[in-house]
Amino acid sequence: MRVDELLARGQTFSFEFFPPKTDEAQAQLNDTINELTPLQPNFFSVTYGAQGGERTRTRDVVVALARKGSVPPVAHLTCVGHTREEISALLGEYKAAGVENILALGGDIPADPTQIGPSDFRYAQDLVEYVRANFDICIGVAAHPEVHPRSVSRESDRRHLADKLRLADFAMTQFFFDVDHYRRMIDELGALGVHKPVLPGVMPVTNKAQIARMAQMSGSELPQWLTDRLAPLESPADIRKAGVEIATQLCAELMAAGAPGLHIYTLNRSVAAREIAVNLGLGQA
Repeated sequence: MRVDELLARGQTFSFEFFPPKTDEAQAQLNDTINELTPLQPNFFSVTYGAQGGERTRTRDVVVALARKGSVPPVAHLTCVGHTREEISALLGEYKAAGVENILALGGDIPADPTQIGPSDFRYAQDLVEYVRANFDICIGVAAHPEVHPRSVSRESDRRHLADKLRLADFAMTQFFFDVDHYRRMIDELGALGVHKPVLPGVMPVTNKAQIARMAQMSGSELPQWLTDRLAPLESPADIRKAGVEIATQLCAELMAAGAPGLHIYTLNRSVAAREIAVNLGLGQA
């Protein structure tokens, strides 16, 4: 089912996975999918790497989810290292498998650009325009409540996001920890005449070092109150418990602020994501 149709019915909740790099990691992901499916989320999304092996594994996970039929997949797709012919071939495979949703992204250029092939698309906007003109598929785009780290200014960031959303059906955000970042972004888009649904991405903290690295890479702020809350905690169980409590509170604030849904990052592990959903009364399990 298309995400825009799901959003038209009311608030959604969903989970995000990344493509596994080994058979062992694939088995872990399969377990996670099986553990989260009984919650009856509205969709699963699968991230995407620009390099060949990750492309193939993303496609395989997405196609397997679509053929299973329990939860609709959203396939992330980047413009980095893709020709129009490659995009068309991949979307043709997705259509044949029953995939109805993509998330069109710019993508990160590897440290060694020789690892990727030629690109016919420079920006996510180019990819959105091409897909919209040539395929009947639901298109999502990425949004950064705290501004994309490569944006030249906040105003420029919001203009580019508004341009993408005018063509797309919805957006999903990078993770953040302060609901005011989300509220401000929605207000800024509204001032530009754009009112498409924007799904907030929520990352439960389960590892202090890991979240610090991810925040640095994505340009997300780790607020002082969060680092103070986590600082005295040492055991993985205590860190996860605090992370789940923090994420649950943020989700409740987002729903109260009128968010059209919640998108929870899993890092291919089910426990924290499941606990958040149960805390919020989402799902059936």
